[in-house]
Amino acid sequence: MSSLVGPDEDNPLGKPPVPTEVQDAIRTLIRWAGDDPEREGLLDTPQRVARAWKEYCIGYAEDPAIHLSRIFEEVGGYDEVVLLKDIPFQSHCEHHMAPIIGKAAIAYLPRDHVVGISKLARVLHGYARRLQIQERLTAEVAQCIWDHLQPHGVAVVIEANHACMSARGVRTPGVGMITSRMMGTFLEDDRSRKEVLSLMGY
Repeated sequence: MSSLVGPDEDNPLGKPPVPTEVQDAIRTLIRWAGDDPEREGLLDTPQRVARAWKEYCIGYAEDPAIHLSRIFEEVGGYDEVVLLKDIPFQSHCEHHMAPIIGKAAIAYLPRDHVVGISKLARVLHGYARRLQIQERLTAEVAQCIWDHLQPHGVAVVIEANHACMSARGVRTPGVGMITSRMMGTFLEDDRSRKEVLSLMGY
């Protein structure tokens, strides 16, 4: 059974304790990177890092689809595109565990009901707060909306910067990556696709 460490000065509210083996792993990484995990400035770092990563990856603890469970059928005859754009998000790349920071545009063409617009952002964040690649994140958000709202069409475009490219390896900052997923009407009809991309600003 894991040995646990309780509340400390960085955890005044007594959040769930961090397993000793997790802290030891972080100390090993600090030591391997070339520093001394026992020096004053790093003594509490293992607990802080562990709790930070639990927060970064909180998406594993939820099913993003739950946010689409409450729908509204009284839409006054509205049957045009519903679009939420410039949704900021942060994720971490599964290859280097480096930050992915970007924005998303999510659109759907409702069939006979709509969902609260904040729920679209919650679906994005539910998938983003996991170890990810941008391509899969884009596909997961689109598929979730398609499956649970059953609209005529879904369009998701994500634009992000990847620290695994800007801060290491090729070290090329300022490069943005764009991914998209079109489903239903937005995939099959050129006019509809051009319309939604124009509304998104692409």
